[in-house]
Amino acid sequence: MPHSLRMKVPQKSCPTHVQDPLSQRLTWNKPPLSVLIIKKIHESSVVQPFMDLVTWLVQEKRMVVYVEVSTLEDEMIADDSGFQPIKQKLNTFKEGTEDLSGRIDFIICLGGDGTLLWASSLFQGSVPPVMAFHMGSLGFLTPFEFDNFKSQVNHVLEGHAALTLRSRLKTVITDAECDSHINSIEKPKKIQVLNEVVIDRGPSPYLCHLDLYVEGRHVTSVQGDGLIVSTPTGSTAYAVAAGASMVHPNVPAILVTPICPHSLSFRPIVVPAGVEIKVMVSPESRGAAWVSLDGRNRQEIKVGDSVRITTSEFPIPSICKMDQISDWFDSLAECLHWNVRRPQRAFNNNNGANGRVKDDSDCSIEA
Repeated sequence: MPHSLRMKVPQKSCPTHVQDPLSQRLTWNKPPLSVLIIKKIHESSVVQPFMDLVTWLVQEKRMVVYVEVSTLEDEMIADDSGFQPIKQKLNTFKEGTEDLSGRIDFIICLGGDGTLLWASSLFQGSVPPVMAFHMGSLGFLTPFEFDNFKSQVNHVLEGHAALTLRSRLKTVITDAECDSHINSIEKPKKIQVLNEVVIDRGPSPYLCHLDLYVEGRHVTSVQGDGLIVSTPTGSTAYAVAAGASMVHPNVPAILVTPICPHSLSFRPIVVPAGVEIKVMVSPESRGAAWVSLDGRNRQEIKVGDSVRITTSEFPIPSICKMDQISDWFDSLAECLHWNVRRPQRAFNNNNGANGRVKDDSDCSIEA
């Protein structure tokens, strides 16, 4: 975590202790000095809010502001003469060329859920706290509205905010020849995933045939379109579309969800956080499979190749608008319209408690 951040996190020493999610609060050891701004790309409606936010942070808050080089290459930003003096004071970087660890105190995202996924990909170790403004299409992970951004950012800078620690998945992809790490010359790259790891059949016309292992034990074989291994945060993304339960991000768990399984009894499961899951292309598979991590890094895996997944030690501290419980249920209602239906009518004065009309001549039953 950044040097200026202190978070209250669950203590693992007592197995009977249940952490109250409301106890997770943002506390600064000293005032934050640097901020990374991530803007949704190819979206003109975000340009002016971005420039307003950056101008305010530089001129009034005297903060060190980091932005991606590609952000400043936006034509509307590059052609704005009034923004040029502010632009000269910004620190820029390119993805993969610089390590931002320890240089950023917190992150502000302007856009949809994809901006938070992008922020996750930029930090493969510890992640600064993230404040996400809803300026995209869905906004399940972006609870803040931009209208009164100054008061909301000041609120966070003063340390008056709750945190949701969103777990990530540490993912390692190995090919059949170097599945044993002992014999491999180069260690496989570990990639942090916020939403899900998806293994599917890709362009192949055949069923995906995968072997699923949990803690080294072969638990089942998957025959279908593929498999989703997701975090609780990712449970409301691809996984819920495939039939998984929606799980609150404070629940320590990993979800395993089949995609169109060729079986009537293959239901989604939830396993404890921390177990190692291995998904291997079965030797009996008729073709290869494809793996993607948070919708990126898509690559082919062949027979004998495997994907190892476990809970990462580097969660994302997501800043809440209200608190962990209210934000989540508000997102379910507003973004997914969870349990929206017309209410059942109460009995009227002519109906009995059992729903039957008192008049014997009318035998209808009211729903």
